[in-house]
Amino acid sequence: MAQPHSIEVLLRPAVELYTVAVCAIAALLCLVAPWSLALSPSLGVGSALTFLAFGAIRLRDALAILRYRRNIRRLPRYVMTSRGVPVSQQRLFIGRGFRWEQRHTHRLMQTYRPEFRRYVEPPPLHRLARRLEEQLEFAPSPLPTLARLTAWDSPLNPTRPLPPVGGMPRLHGIEPHETDVTLPLGERVGHSLVLGTTRVGKTRLAELFITQDIRRKNAAGEHEVVIVFDPKGDADLLKRMYVEAKRAGREGEFYIFHLGWPDISARYNAVGRFGRISEVASRIAGQLSGEGDSAAFREFAWRFVNIIARALVELGQRPDYLLIQRHVINIDALFMEYAAHFFSRTDPKAWDVIVQLEATLNDKNMPRNMIGREKRVVAIEQYLSQVRVYDPVLDGLRSAVRYDRTYFDKIVASLLPLLEKLTTGKTAQLLAPNYSDLDDPRPIFDWMQIIRKRAVVYVGLDALSDAEVAAAVGNSMFSDLVSVAGHIYKFGVDDGLPGASADTKVPINVHADEFNELLGDEFVPMVNKGGGAGLQITAYTQTLSDIEARIGNRAKAGQIVGNFNNLFMLRVRETSTAELLTQQLPKVEVYTTALMSGATDSSDPHGKTDFTSNTLDRISTSSVPLIEPAHVVGLPKGQCFALIEGGNLWKIRMPLPAPDPDEAMPRDLQEMAATMRRHSIEAGDWWNNQALPGLQDAPLPDDLIDGFRHLVGTATSPATAGPHHG
Repeated sequence: MAQPHSIEVLLRPAVELYTVAVCAIAALLCLVAPWSLALSPSLGVGSALTFLAFGAIRLRDALAILRYRRNIRRLPRYVMTSRGVPVSQQRLFIGRGFRWEQRHTHRLMQTYRPEFRRYVEPPPLHRLARRLEEQLEFAPSPLPTLARLTAWDSPLNPTRPLPPVGGMPRLHGIEPHETDVTLPLGERVGHSLVLGTTRVGKTRLAELFITQDIRRKNAAGEHEVVIVFDPKGDADLLKRMYVEAKRAGREGEFYIFHLGWPDISARYNAVGRFGRISEVASRIAGQLSGEGDSAAFREFAWRFVNIIARALVELGQRPDYLLIQRHVINIDALFMEYAAHFFSRTDPKAWDVIVQLEATLNDKNMPRNMIGREKRVVAIEQYLSQVRVYDPVLDGLRSAVRYDRTYFDKIVASLLPLLEKLTTGKTAQLLAPNYSDLDDPRPIFDWMQIIRKRAVVYVGLDALSDAEVAAAVGNSMFSDLVSVAGHIYKFGVDDGLPGASADTKVPINVHADEFNELLGDEFVPMVNKGGGAGLQITAYTQTLSDIEARIGNRAKAGQIVGNFNNLFMLRVRETSTAELLTQQLPKVEVYTTALMSGATDSSDPHGKTDFTSNTLDRISTSSVPLIEPAHVVGLPKGQCFALIEGGNLWKIRMPLPAPDPDEAMPRDLQEMAATMRRHSIEAGDWWNNQALPGLQDAPLPDDLIDGFRHLVGTATSPATAGPHHG
């Protein structure tokens, strides 16, 4: 029967159907010919009802067996439109599945036994049809028509092919009773890690989560902040975000930042907003190598960027990559500009003395360490040595110009390549925006503005064209976001606004695809301290080795992974990655049966018994892991194991997307998405930095740019000039 027992065997013939047939025949006899069973007509009706009730019970048991055997080979199709995705204020919808327990491990172990092979493997007719399709592919007409008939994906086709998802359907088919699987929103502050190899459903899961985050409202009717980092540029993900933002009435709060499409991208200054001035130097120098001998040069670079940033702020200028690059190359100009600013406030007559000192300078009396500097710089330095004024910014600039020019260029040499990457071509217009150019319709945003507006941001880093620039910009954005999170944690979102409260926090949903390419030292505090500011990070990557290779430190990689409380494990190809899940699970006892028979000859030659025989079933138990790494490797596409809510293991499958008739995008975004698809490269290869010819700097058509400007021109206006402190 299908009821659970200590030893449950569901892979067997549905013998209950025999009972159902007998009950049906008996009920028919009771109704049509009760006299044949020595019953009166009234008793015949009662007996028929009894037989039908018992037959219905046995039919239910038989259908359970048949459904179980069907699911082992082929799961029912699970499709959902984007409009049909449930959005809750309390829980995050993941898909359909079941909580994995000991009985599921027992059922899975049974599928590997040879006596049950015919219930698990495709039937002979199915295998014959597949071989026929292979042989008829290049056959002359009309034979290929037969192959198309056998490959017809319809329930009416007895040789219907299996869905192209690979893996082992039995992993999900062992539980015929699925339920909707959800995650309490309170658990998301603990952050989520999604692991899976290429093309197994990570992006579909991301779309599912992002769709709900964009459409969710709290009790006060306010939306949540959604920030998506997409290094390689997924056109379908961009389309999904725009469609959902428009469906939720948030297209006016939708920002696109894309390094590969600077003409229609929003602009962002990664070092323009800060809580402490030293953050500017940390965000830039943090991109430099700190291993071995490079550590000293990194510290020098940090110091000089910090000196430049402090001087710029004192001069009333907002730091950006272009300004910092300009003054790293020529620190003399900044020194003279700041000296003029300082003397105009403190000692207006100083310039008369400086001009006289400058007139007396020549190659013979020039200080040796100042050779190659402008005479005005040397004159200012000599004047400051005489009057001995104290100003921390001016003293920092003095220490920079007192270095030998050749030596100074050497110690900042490691900084210049990074700044070149961030200020070359049209990328400079995005990362160093001109705040005073009111004719540029491209909006300028910063993270505090995004959070206050409850906006939706798509960050396309175009890593296919230039992985190094993508990583540098992504790291800078993460650093900026960590700084903003720290400010929110201390003062709240509305700090500085009327009626502001330090307790004001909003959920900030950060989705980082291929996040291993964006990792840096700033990501550690982001995951282990950002939850207090409302950050809810969902990170997507392929293997644990990707994280370790990027960080370069096994302990620090473990530190990052240890801060993710929710784990979604899709199919992976690395055993050590699968063991991140399986080693956290307990072992369970499963039952096994063994048929034993024997015969014993009689030792009495005169007795009536020649031998005795016995047959018995022996039941034993064995301890096995709840799931093995091989089961994670064998997952079909679109399915995952999830360790959520304090270590509860769930087996989940995500719904396949179904098109909605109203999913429309503006023509400019459609063309951009189409180009992204044409130039897409498998995620497993994109770090090879395969440039896309003509994509990075190729101008877009004027009508295309005008159309996009009409779309985003009203989203926000450029901020006013001047430095802005968090």
